[in-house]
Amino acid sequence: QKASEKFPGDISVTVSMARLYEDLNDSQKSIGLYKRVVARDPVNAEALACLAAHHFYSDQPEVALRFCRRLLLMGVSSTELWNNLGLACFYAAQYDLAITCLDRALMLADDGVSAEVWYNIGQVGIGVGDLGLSYQSFKLALSIDPNHAESHTNLGVLELRKGNIEQ
Repeated sequence: QKASEKFPGDISVTVSMARLYEDLNDSQKSIGLYKRVVARDPVNAEALACLAAHHFYSDQPEVALRFCRRLLLMGVSSTELWNNLGLACFYAAQYDLAITCLDRALMLADDGVSAEVWYNIGQVGIGVGDLGLSYQSFKLALSIDPNHAESHTNLGVLELRKGNIEQ
């Protein structure tokens, strides 16, 4: 607090305070500070990403899409960004864009996160009613990470729906 009073226009101090409030689970203050950062520095990637995540988890995927698109326009391109963009598109009922974004995430993914991308493709498949896509996606996620619990769970549910209770 004292640093922000001593250096009132310093973006790094404001971002640090926002991180601190985020760690203290005070999302209201954290989001307010991130908004202040974006007002002063419209290309601050950390603030934009945090605001996108906040709006996504506040059931405002359309607003999250705006922040993600802004990051893309700035030249930021990562597996995580495309993955989150795909999920935001899915929850905003833009299904064709969701698959395209998740496909881009797969192109950029390494083995550390590709299981998560395949899992999300499976979730989109369930959402649009393509259980075959979901089944294959969860299998691929498990082939990459055999301990991916969410894929195991969803695969079990799909097997149960098929009537395969012995596996």
